[in-house]
Amino acid sequence: MVWPLTLIDACYFLAALLFILGLKRMSSPRTARVGIVWAGVGMVLAVVATLLLPDMAHRELIIAAVLIGVAAAWWTGRRVAMTAMPQMVALYNGMGGGAAAAIGACELIGHVQDFAVLRGVAAPATYPLTPESWSPLHGMIAIVPLSPVALALGVLGALIGSVSFSGSLIAFAKLQGWLDRRFVFPGQRAVNMLVLAGAVAIGAMLVAGHVTLALIGVFFALALLFGVLMTLPIGGADMPVVISLYNAFTGLAVAFEGYVLHNEAMIIAGMVVGAAGTLLTQLMAKAMNRSIGNVLFGSFGAGAGTATQAIAGSQKPIEAADAAVMMAYAERVVVVPGYGMAVAQAQHKVWEFAQLLIARGVKVKFAIHPVAGRMPGHMNVLLAEAGVPYDLIVDMEDINPEFPVTDVALVIGANDVVNPVAKTDPASPIYGMPILDVADARHVIVVKRGKGTGFAGIENALFYADNARMLYGDGQAAAAQLVSELKTLDG
Repeated sequence: MVWPLTLIDACYFLAALLFILGLKRMSSPRTARVGIVWAGVGMVLAVVATLLLPDMAHRELIIAAVLIGVAAAWWTGRRVAMTAMPQMVALYNGMGGGAAAAIGACELIGHVQDFAVLRGVAAPATYPLTPESWSPLHGMIAIVPLSPVALALGVLGALIGSVSFSGSLIAFAKLQGWLDRRFVFPGQRAVNMLVLAGAVAIGAMLVAGHVTLALIGVFFALALLFGVLMTLPIGGADMPVVISLYNAFTGLAVAFEGYVLHNEAMIIAGMVVGAAGTLLTQLMAKAMNRSIGNVLFGSFGAGAGTATQAIAGSQKPIEAADAAVMMAYAERVVVVPGYGMAVAQAQHKVWEFAQLLIARGVKVKFAIHPVAGRMPGHMNVLLAEAGVPYDLIVDMEDINPEFPVTDVALVIGANDVVNPVAKTDPASPIYGMPILDVADARHVIVVKRGKGTGFAGIENALFYADNARMLYGDGQAAAAQLVSELKTLDG
């Protein structure tokens, strides 16, 4: 059974509308779940409409592949821990880029094979042939020569998709702990630029018509290599920006390949994802007071010892009982979560502790830095999972003016995003990055496993401040201790 093309086009239009409306609703935590459902319905509609195209071949194989992919995604999605969500996002984003690159590869290889059949030879030396040489056999083969514009966009989509695929896999490996945080070598930028220039040059040859299997292979090898080389030197502190950037890359690649396939749904969905990913990347880079180029080619997270200002004082420990008393009798408490809270899976205990404080009449808020965690919105997702009401979660710009009137700031697992040297030490790799002004609170309690540094590899001056106390221990265990001590006071 096939549907009329007008009905299929209508389905594509409705799917595109659902994509846009769904993305709009994802902009707020209150409506994000509904937005995801709307976008998902749009994707299902687009897939079904595509399968019902009159000239669609191998429907059975495509349906089988879709079912396998859905089953695998459902199984992994249900099993993945919230702490591993950044890795999953990076991996799935890489799969999207890889799929776009595979479409480009199939189209290019299809040209070589189809023209070989048309010319009656094993393989053509170069492409293109004149229209007169293939028009008598038009309709007897699955793929016909692409227009110059489609060929150019197909090559560009393949390049971007390949970079996104291999780069996302490296980001996944970094987040998973399989690779060191950074990998650098002398002349790395020059090597990267040479690899990219080689990929672009061969891509230009393909667009010019010199389509051979050998050139296609070298083109994809260089594109994949560039994605690896571009991501290896980037530190873990920049991973939220990198994941967002590769998400934009994937969207652009999908849009370009959608033009090649004459698939309106792919074009619109890719453009929406590409535009949203680009905007998010710019906003996150702005939140770090850095350009995207500096994220990709700078030295953020280069290692310890880059800050020049000496840190006076010492870290002063505090017991859980004293910390609980301090917050129990406070008027305002601001909780600042970070990746350490995610690793310890302490969000539920932290919210339980906050609820006990609220029951005592304490005003509690949660402060979120734009790049806290390992992906955009990581802390928001964790707090939402724990049941924290949205109106208690406050962005950096809104919460910073409140720290001077905050009695206690409870920092759990955050490091670089609360480090005052970002404002005081021009030699620091995080200098200029907007931070949460936790140091302005009357008292600061920092929950931390030990005295190690954050992902930027530098000491945190906040930990040595006169108004700061260190509650050492695992985040979940420390939060559980605070809950226990607070219940003792209430009992």
